[in-house]
Amino acid sequence: MTTLRVIKIGGNDIDDPAFVQRLVTSIAAMQPKPVIVHGGGKEIGQIQQALGGEPRFVAGLRVSDETAMAAAEMVLAGAVNTRLVVALGLAGVDAVGMSGVDRGLIRVRKLVHPEGDLGRVGQPIAVRTAVLWQALDADVVPVVAPISLGDDGSYNVNADDAAGAIAAALAQDRGAGAVEVTFVTNVPGVKLDGVVVAQLDASAIEAAIASGAIYGGMIPKVKAALAVLDAGAAQARIVDMAGLEQLARGDRAGTIIVTGGRA
Repeated sequence: MTTLRVIKIGGNDIDDPAFVQRLVTSIAAMQPKPVIVHGGGKEIGQIQQALGGEPRFVAGLRVSDETAMAAAEMVLAGAVNTRLVVALGLAGVDAVGMSGVDRGLIRVRKLVHPEGDLGRVGQPIAVRTAVLWQALDADVVPVVAPISLGDDGSYNVNADDAAGAIAAALAQDRGAGAVEVTFVTNVPGVKLDGVVVAQLDASAIEAAIASGAIYGGMIPKVKAALAVLDAGAAQARIVDMAGLEQLARGDRAGTIIVTGGRA
């Protein structure tokens, strides 16, 4: 069965022209064409400060107050999204930029956090997949910014959460196992004893974290992968850019993370 990829890339990576060039070259070679979901990186905080605000966080999560939300919309749905669509177009890839607000692509409710009010931060509750299929069926790459639609306006959504919700919703249309969230990171995969492991399930990851075999900067990466599985995605994969290039050639790469093994 052919795998449809939802490729999640971080906002900081998009600041690197070499990264973007390798990304769009890989996507040009992929069939079927993927969905791209992107973050915003440092630019959001910079624009927020330019608007007179100051970035605030609760338990590591960005608080989206009025100025933060304005900055997120400018950066995510504006500058970063356009930058990617332009690069794809120059590489000969048909692409369409959109946010979760457009045509009600991603509907959300306010995310309630036990440690404090996050402001206009949303949790996905529904994805209008017809919007994505219309593009994908025409061999067009949807480039999705995670600004999404709530009952009372727009909300900022963590890009990992948006990617997981999109993959889970598309999988319901395509069948389990047909959709994967591919995280493009700065590591080639999950290493245990210095060796990249081809596949892990959720329980093995949790055990490796508890034992200290997975540590440091790898922990948030695998937790993001587990989160998309919890959202309903069939599997996730952690790769670096070289790994994405291998996948575009039809080769194996990175670490596949699947559900299973949990009590």
